[in-house]
Amino acid sequence: MKKPAFLILMFTCLYLQSWSQPGSAIPYGNNPAAGKYYSIRGIKMYCEIYGKGEPLLIIHGNGGSISNFSLNIPYFAKKYKVIVADNRSQGKSVDKGDSLSYEMMADDFDALLTELHVDSANVIGWSDGGINGLLLAIRHPKKVKKLAVTGANLEPDTSAVFQEVWDIVNPEYTLLKNKTHRNALEQNNWKLMRLLVEQPHIPLSALHTISCPVLVMGGDHDVIREEHTMLIYHNIPKAYLWILPNSGHSTPIVYKDMFNQTVADFLQKPYRVIKGKDRFN
Repeated sequence: MKKPAFLILMFTCLYLQSWSQPGSAIPYGNNPAAGKYYSIRGIKMYCEIYGKGEPLLIIHGNGGSISNFSLNIPYFAKKYKVIVADNRSQGKSVDKGDSLSYEMMADDFDALLTELHVDSANVIGWSDGGINGLLLAIRHPKKVKKLAVTGANLEPDTSAVFQEVWDIVNPEYTLLKNKTHRNALEQNNWKLMRLLVEQPHIPLSALHTISCPVLVMGGDHDVIREEHTMLIYHNIPKAYLWILPNSGHSTPIVYKDMFNQTVADFLQKPYRVIKGKDRFN
């Protein structure tokens, strides 16, 4: 089924679902050997698990799915137990409710980790997945050991997103809003559209409560303003910042090798405070 233009244009992870890991026959996102449904919080959440070792939860963006990380899962599965799920109302996860929020999804991932008997995990989040990761660290701090986010935002307005992006999104939002009768697919897309345009609302004071180390990332030509990415970085107590040059929103895909290696280094090395004379190193 064709998805609405706003999702394709706003979150390039949609068309990237068709990308596959070169030389791999593993159908990420549709792999019965690794996948299973979990009944949590009133939904059926589809999740796949790869590799062994320390748990690593990976969270996709709006309208995406597990398959968005087909270029990242094999890399991290060599050292980690990679847990990757389809978010509520997306991919193969089944959600018959009519409401959707980032807080709901963050709580879903807390429940999923509990169901998997995971007390604490490293987390990677892309786009909406980054928002979910931030909220997971805020609402369930014990569940997050380290967090890496790319392309996340705190508010749904032009302080975070460029005006030209909203000019693309708003006509689709208005069209769906004014539609009086929606079929099941349109209703689900409306949930995702409302999530995109009306949320999140994360105060800076909430970021101050994040206790785990966080790697904050974004492209220098992302849909998210680079100054907004820096705002997130500046308000998390233990944070690193990485702005990728010559990059848009799809940092885990277009720059997969750099992304995988940089995130892996962050996860493997202790967080260090750099100040005083150490700034010269």
